[in-house]
Amino acid sequence: MTDDSATPDADPVPLRQRRRATATREILDAAQEQIALHGPFGLSLRSIARGLGMTVQALYHYFPSRDELVTALITEAYHELADTVRSALDGAPPHGDLPRFVVAAEAFRRWGLDNPSRFQLIYGTPLLRYEAPADGRTTAGARRIAALFHRELFGAFTHEQLGRTEVPPLSPALRARLEQMPPEMIGGLPPQAAALFVSVWGHLHGLVVLEVFGHTSFIGPLQAEIFRGAMHNLFSDAQRRIPAG
Repeated sequence: MTDDSATPDADPVPLRQRRRATATREILDAAQEQIALHGPFGLSLRSIARGLGMTVQALYHYFPSRDELVTALITEAYHELADTVRSALDGAPPHGDLPRFVVAAEAFRRWGLDNPSRFQLIYGTPLLRYEAPADGRTTAGARRIAALFHRELFGAFTHEQLGRTEVPPLSPALRARLEQMPPEMIGGLPPQAAALFVSVWGHLHGLVVLEVFGHTSFIGPLQAEIFRGAMHNLFSDAQRRIPAG
């Protein structure tokens, strides 16, 4: 006997939509494989289409231009990196020996080392003739990453404390620039704290870039220890610069 009161299943995804999602995924995966082999500058829609057994014209039905494909790759890479950092923080013990900022930094580094070609795509030399869309798709993931580091670096302090962050005097031009930046870019931080964050981010990111691109390979497997020590120092120095409440 049928129970007419049972809630009906959700409408299934139409076949055409499922096929499009599958084809889109195959194109993105093929593009990532090509970048892994030849670097971001070796990306070729014609080569991708040939490898998938489709014409370039057919590929254009999914990605109308190279820029659209690059935008999708950049967007996906940023969000995957943000998910990796977030997952590491979610899995960290609430009162562990390792500062959560260091946990986040090490997750960022690990993703870069595991995905060097994709790291290069989002943080390396910009692709020639590529223009990111104005709708912010390629920066949404980057803002997620920044927000995670904002929280772990400054989350224990009030806005008033952050406004008294000890940094070298800011020029009127730099102060005005930082004050005018949208909150989503620097988390609504006071100018002094924003300047400190940019400095911390530059040191963190710079060390990862050096390692991903092989410039610190002379240290060998001890690079992880160097990085952890540097992150401890960065975090301690940043905390020291913010006065107690």
